Amino acid sequence: MQWGYRFVSGVLFLASVAGMAFALYLEHGQGLNPCPLCVFQRIGLIGLGIISLIALLHNPKSNAMKRGYAFLGSLSILWSVGVAARHVWLQNLPPDQVPSCGPGLDYWLETLPMKSVLQQVLNGSGECAAIDWTFLGQSLPVWSLVFFSILLLISLWQLFRKYQTAPVKRLRDKY
Repeated sequence: MQWGYRFVSGVLFLASVAGMAFALYLEHGQGLNPCPLCVFQRIGLIGLGIISLIALLHNPKSNAMKRGYAFLGSLSILWSVGVAARHVWLQNLPPDQVPSCGPGLDYWLETLPMKSVLQQVLNGSGECAAIDWTFLGQSLPVWSLVFFSILLLISLWQLFRKYQTAPVKRLRDKY
C-alpha cells in the first residue's frame, strides 16, 4: 500500500489537533494547569500541525517542496521531543536535586528578554517535576514523549522517503 504525501500530511495534522485537544481537555476539563515545559511542548506540536495543514492544502508536486515541509515539521516536533525528554528527566531527579519553584511563565514573559525566558523554562522548576497525572503507571510527560517521538518518526519518514515521480510523456510517445 502506498501512503500518499497528502494523506500522511493529513494524518500528522489530525494527530496534532488530537494532541492539542487532549492537552486542552486536561487543562480545562480536568483542571491540570500546564507547567512552563508543557507550554513549550505545545508550541512544537502546534508548529507541526500548522506546517502539516499547509502541506496538506498546498499538496506540492515537487519533491523539494515536499521535503521542505517535512523538514520544517520534523524540526518543529523535534523541539517537542527535546522538551518532553527534559521534562521526563526532571521528573526522575532525586527530590534534593529538583530545581526550586520560581515565578510563573507569565511573569517571565513580562519581565525578561525571550532568551532568558527560554533558559529559565528549559532549566525547569519544581512545578515541572511534580507528577499530577498518570496512565498505566507513567506520567503525562512520558506519554507526551512517546506521542511526539511517533510523530517525529512519521515526519522523518515523510522527509526521507522515496517519492514516486509522474511519468514524463514524450512527444514521440504520442505518435
